[in-house]
Amino acid sequence: MKKLIFVAIFAVLANAHFLTFLPSTDNVTSKENSKITLNAMFIHPFEQNGMTMEKPEGIYYENKKAVLPLEETKKFDHKAWKSSYQIKKPGVYKFYVQPQPYFEPAESKYISHVPKVIVSAYGLEDGWDEPIGLTYEIIPLTKPFGLYAGNLFQGKVVYNGKPVPNTEVEVELYNDFGLKAPTDAHITQVVKTDDNGVFSFVMNHKGWWGFAALIENGEKEYKGKKYPIENGALIWVKAY
Repeated sequence: MKKLIFVAIFAVLANAHFLTFLPSTDNVTSKENSKITLNAMFIHPFEQNGMTMEKPEGIYYENKKAVLPLEETKKFDHKAWKSSYQIKKPGVYKFYVQPQPYFEPAESKYISHVPKVIVSAYGLEDGWDEPIGLTYEIIPLTKPFGLYAGNLFQGKVVYNGKPVPNTEVEVELYNDFGLKAPTDAHITQVVKTDDNGVFSFVMNHKGWWGFAALIENGEKEYKGKKYPIENGALIWVKAY
């Protein structure tokens, strides 16, 4: 029994869990797909299994220009959340989720991951590289929509607007294709930012890709003891 418990805990630690945030489309082209659905879930994207996500503080358009309605749903038999937004005019639309930090006993830390996604509408593409202004954020250096499998994606990790060098960025494919990894080590790819906070990754398969820069900073108390906070700057990008 102890061996089975150890294996289960090791599996959780070995593979990344992502706060996954996916719109129904990354490119609005007509009225038929102009009302987008935004799904937020806490899952292992490649392995396609989930965990419970408690109600987030909110799902927002831009830097809290609009607080979107929340609806509880399920993903992989676990609590998840969704919202919607009606796009009425051409432009670049940026959305993000502000979760409730939660304590992860297996890692002895609090986890607070803030994912964002960028949607283009009706061919207007200006401003996709402008930050929302989140405390921890990935600013795309590659246009984050209209991409092909095989494209190089680059982003800059910032903390309070300043580049974060030498930081690990975990990368996973939202694997709704039934792909099998050769080993567990292949599930989560890892790259590091350079001296300017920039990372690069070739998306070698079609689908949604999650990029998560993880920065430990700050502490939060749990049952009378202080634990570090793992702050995640995330962005989701689709390749075709």
